[in-house]
Parts: sequence; structure tokens; C-alpha cells
Amino acid sequence: MKTSITYLFTGLVTMVLLTGACGRNTAGAVKDNLTDTTGTALLTFRTTDHEFGKVKAGEKVGCIFSFSNTGDADLVITSASASCGCTVPRFDKKPVAPGGSGTIEVVFDTSGREGVQTKTVVVQSNAENNLVILRIIAEVTKSDK
Repeated sequence: MKTSITYLFTGLVTMVLLTGACGRNTAGAVKDNLTDTTGTALLTFRTTDHEFGKVKAGEKVGCIFSFSNTGDADLVITSASASCGCTVPRFDKKPVAPGGSGTIEVVFDTSGREGVQTKTVVVQSNAENNLVILRIIAEVTKSDK
């Protein structure tokens, strides 16, 4: 008899909790935190190449690649990897909303280099075009030391 009352009581409490939760007005409580994951991000760069021209050996030169999200879902850049340790890309890891824009800065250290140098940065993201290659070119000349 005690066991039957315990099961009956547990069942009633569960039913009250479930029906009480279903009857609450929670409009907007979760809606504000949701993002649209049904669309597709599209990573669009103004240009994917940058030519520094002639630079002296030992200089650090940099450029900024501007991009925009021309898709209809948030864009997240997950990595930017350089082809060489002399090239360092920097980017913001925050999501870029549709219609938004951002930049990737690339710094090239010419120390120990001479002649025409071509370096690449592979940008990975959640976009439809999830791999984009950026390229920098510089003609490194001997320094006047």
C-alpha cells in the first residue's frame, strides 16, 4: 500500500510539473538566443592578391585583405594558415553576420629573403567556399648595410 501511494504521488507531481511548464508563457525566452543555421555563409574578398613591389631585406611589411559575408548565415573563419613561418596572418574569430565585413591582416618578414617572394595564406571557414587562398608577392632587395 505504501509503495502504491509513493508511485501515485510521484506520478501526480510529475504531471503537475509537466503541465505547469507547458502552460507558461515563454515567448522570447529562447527565441532571442537562436541563430539562423539554415542559410549558407559566403566569403567574398575584395581581392585575393597583394603586391608589395620592391622592399628591402629585413623589413616587415603588411597588408590587409578585406572581406564580406555575402551569404545568408553567420560566417565563422576557423583558421588562416601561412605557407611559411615568415608570414603571419591575423583575424577576428567572431562570427560575421550576413552583410557584415571583416579583415585579415598579413605580415611578411623579409629577413633572410632575397628576390621575388610569393607567399600564400589558406583561409578556412564555414562558408560555402570554405577554402580561399590569399597571395602576397614582394621583390626583396639587399639592404644597404
